[in-house]
Amino acid sequence: MDFSKVKMVVTDMDGTLLDSNHNVSDEFWNLFPKLKANNIHFVAASGRQYHSMVHKLQAIKDDIHIIAENGGITQFRDQLLDTESLDFKYVKEILPVLRKVENVLIVLCAKDKAYIDTKNEEFIAFFKQYYTQYEIVEDLTKLENVEVFKIAVRHMESSETYILPFIKELHNHKDILLKISGQHWLDISSIKTNKGNALEKLQKRLGVTIEGTMAFGDYNNDLEMLQKAYFSFAMENAHPNVKETARFSTKTNDENGVEYILEKVIKAKENS
Repeated sequence: MDFSKVKMVVTDMDGTLLDSNHNVSDEFWNLFPKLKANNIHFVAASGRQYHSMVHKLQAIKDDIHIIAENGGITQFRDQLLDTESLDFKYVKEILPVLRKVENVLIVLCAKDKAYIDTKNEEFIAFFKQYYTQYEIVEDLTKLENVEVFKIAVRHMESSETYILPFIKELHNHKDILLKISGQHWLDISSIKTNKGNALEKLQKRLGVTIEGTMAFGDYNNDLEMLQKAYFSFAMENAHPNVKETARFSTKTNDENGVEYILEKVIKAKENS
């Protein structure tokens, strides 16, 4: 592989760049200045809230592009580059369907904050890991005209087993996308919202080709993103669909799989 051609690195966060304790490695912080010195664009792309991503990447926030909410928002520093929101009339239709599913917790992921209406303190404590800006309301269905990027739905055991089969009426909706984004999470968004679409727009803006793009992912919400990168890597801990989609593979997130490949990229750049 000729890594000297890489001009952009795009990585998912949870299960990919972050370890199992949701931390960025010291190795990455040491490698990042070398990526910057070699004029490689770095893009963090996650289902997380924008504010949560900035919190995790605070030290480099002014040097990177961020694709948050699975492609719902793309931003560079204080410049909002692109958004894709879910028509609020669909939010009103979807919430009653989700209320019928047992043991789920619902998050409305909006422009400035996330909204929840649960009093479950265990979930709220967990939720704070992913959403640093939020509001607890009495009833999500009573909100009006909020710009929603996605609806995130959590089941404590498995989103694929205990949520997806029970919302069949949403499966074939022409304007809605259902995406299993993690073992416990299912995301609902506009059909246009995914990391791949957001990345394609960013590639055009920055003048980077698919052949010059490297991407890392671990779950189904990364599939479209991986298809926009020639150097597409599945983490060893990735979902089978990701391993089937990606051209290449690397070590697990707990073994610094992203950093392992980035070291090779930097060496290739320095020797070219």
